[in-house]
Amino acid sequence: MTHRADQPKHSRTPSDEAGSTSKSPPQSLSKKAYEKALKDLHLRLIRMQNDIRARGTRVLVIFEGRDAAGKGGAIKRITQPLNPRSARVVALSKPTEREQSQWYFQRYIKHLPAAGEMVLFDRSWYNRAGVEPVMGFCSTEQHDAFLQSVPVFEKLLVEEGIHVVKYWFSVSAAEQERRLQARAADPTKRWKISPIDLQAREKWDAYSQRKDQMFERTHTPWAPWHVVDSNNKKRARLNCISHLLSQIPHEPRSAEIQSLPPRSEDPEDLHRSGSEQALMIPQSY
Repeated sequence: MTHRADQPKHSRTPSDEAGSTSKSPPQSLSKKAYEKALKDLHLRLIRMQNDIRARGTRVLVIFEGRDAAGKGGAIKRITQPLNPRSARVVALSKPTEREQSQWYFQRYIKHLPAAGEMVLFDRSWYNRAGVEPVMGFCSTEQHDAFLQSVPVFEKLLVEEGIHVVKYWFSVSAAEQERRLQARAADPTKRWKISPIDLQAREKWDAYSQRKDQMFERTHTPWAPWHVVDSNNKKRARLNCISHLLSQIPHEPRSAEIQSLPPRSEDPEDLHRSGSEQALMIPQSY
């Protein structure tokens, strides 16, 4: 069977509704062009964050997708230039025994954004739409109850004033396998592969069925899905950031401090203390 990148079975896909074109751009992207585009987008992200903080806007961004789809890389590039005091990433481990006894959404609620914050979920409550039913971590009744309740839950968030943006990173089976093999060959990246990942690797079609069901049941006017073609990591990062900037109402706002006034003392006349020098770590490099 030939596997293609994930595509929702709707007559209009989430990405179509976002106004994207069906034609894919050329796959090649030079390092120079990528870095220039990323730098420009980073400046726009900073200006958006300044406005979010000034207005007290609350932003929640959800990142979902298959293993090695590029979610983490996109999140890293989004948060890289931002002030970490008001932009944070939530990546929860499997629920504890106590959390398993709670209302399903309960452990996520405490991580929702406060005024002036942007929170990025690296996987979210949508675990119950994909990995949990596929791997047998929830019952059929729990899965169906989730699909029924999540649109209501997300509508409550939106009505409360939280901007909810949901991304699905779509990668082909061939590209996913290439990335997983690269992870396994790199000692610095092997930690990204878990026993669950290995099992999920053999369940492409099962995940596809659950993903399509998730789109059908949870793609709503107030919290629509947006699909990011992530077969090319660099393009995916740029496209995701550009789209995110279009989803949050804001006025680009520059930093309050644009330049530094003269210092009262010449820095050349100021020196580090002797105790500081005595406690210095070895200069190995």
